[in-house]
Amino acid sequence: MGFELRDWEQGLITSLAENANDARIGTFLSDLFPYPYTIEAAKSFVAHVRNHPQDIFRAIVMDDRAIGCISLTRLGGVKRFTAELGYWLNPAYWGHGIMTEAVLRLCQEAFLQSEIVRIQAEVFASNHASVRVLEKCGFQREGISECAVYKHATFHSLLLYGLIRPEAYAAKSR
Repeated sequence: MGFELRDWEQGLITSLAENANDARIGTFLSDLFPYPYTIEAAKSFVAHVRNHPQDIFRAIVMDDRAIGCISLTRLGGVKRFTAELGYWLNPAYWGHGIMTEAVLRLCQEAFLQSEIVRIQAEVFASNHASVRVLEKCGFQREGISECAVYKHATFHSLLLYGLIRPEAYAAKSR
């Protein structure tokens, strides 16, 4: 399945609202991800992206329609060279390797075109598909935070994964 990663633009708002409006998407996401996902939510998200140029937000686009999102949110202070990876994809496209390829592309872009040295991701321990994506992309499991999230009236553990810019290891060992 061919897709592209594109900057968010006004023309993607309608397809964003349509493809994000599936309750299954938010199962393993922050409660900040709304459901139902309305046109207003889509407009607000695109405005948020424009107001945070230090972060990298890309639409996952197929046939000129946004079918998902992937982002790297820069951390600050002593963690200023670290970014948090986040993503979602409409369930109609799950299981086709799209997210694995999107993660590979975005991480490569970040390492080549920014000062980011570390990319990390927190994933629900029960989100086996996301764990597979991260591991296929070279992320290493670094730890577990037990009962770190309360969602759907249940406590969930989070796994921490990290990916380090390859040349950072060489610099560290000097």
